[in-house]
Amino acid sequence: MTTVLALDDVSLHRGTTQILSHVSWRVEEGQHWVLLGPNGAGKTTIARIAAARLFPSSGVVDLLDERMGRVDLSELHPRIGLCSSALAGHVQGSETALSVVLSASYGRIGVWREQYDDLDVERARAILAALGAGPLAGRAWGRLSSGERKRVEIARALMPDPELLILDEPASGLDVAGREQLLTALTDIVGAPGAPSVVLVTHHLEEIPVGWTHALALREGRVVAQGPLEGVVTDEVMTATFDLPLAVSTDRGRYTARGAPPPRP
Repeated sequence: MTTVLALDDVSLHRGTTQILSHVSWRVEEGQHWVLLGPNGAGKTTIARIAAARLFPSSGVVDLLDERMGRVDLSELHPRIGLCSSALAGHVQGSETALSVVLSASYGRIGVWREQYDDLDVERARAILAALGAGPLAGRAWGRLSSGERKRVEIARALMPDPELLILDEPASGLDVAGREQLLTALTDIVGAPGAPSVVLVTHHLEEIPVGWTHALALREGRVVAQGPLEGVVTDEVMTATFDLPLAVSTDRGRYTARGAPPPRP
């Protein structure tokens, strides 16, 4: 099995603040991971390292058969799809959904003077359609709802045909309908032939899509547990991760967590 991503004893600090402490983690080809933990656990920091957007303070990061620090990151970025809330603030309101997706081919946001051939346009439209966003192609970014923007952001991340896809809280800010539509689309993505390995960041168990295989649980920048999903998303591990007694339940491949009832006297 091919290793897509490997973190070996990775730590990161800013001044006297320790953000990550001695994290070791491997993602193999065909695996789909969820990063779980409370706010401030270090999930987004790990996602940024995995997306080759941030260097650790110490440790070794091997990514797509390259070692960070020994490779030009501009060569890695097109091989990694990244969907994060940071994108939304850089898109002009007049840009169409199609141009936001299409311009990912050049690593830009929005179409300028680049030349795109018919195959590029067809691919962008096909990805939007696969995410249920085909009718949005001609709509202006400024007129899209939060849920519609999320779909366009994911389509953009998929446009360069990445080997690794990083989704940082893709369901944040969505209502129940928008969240469920998005999670269904993500299940379809990982089930398609040739799908990339996916790393999804969330602090809600309800946002783990069907089809995800592994989980990494974090608290205060340290690994609580990692491995196959069913061995990590448990009462004991989630209780330790969120520092609250939790009872985890599953229904048709989906997870939920509720506060565990106090023991009877």
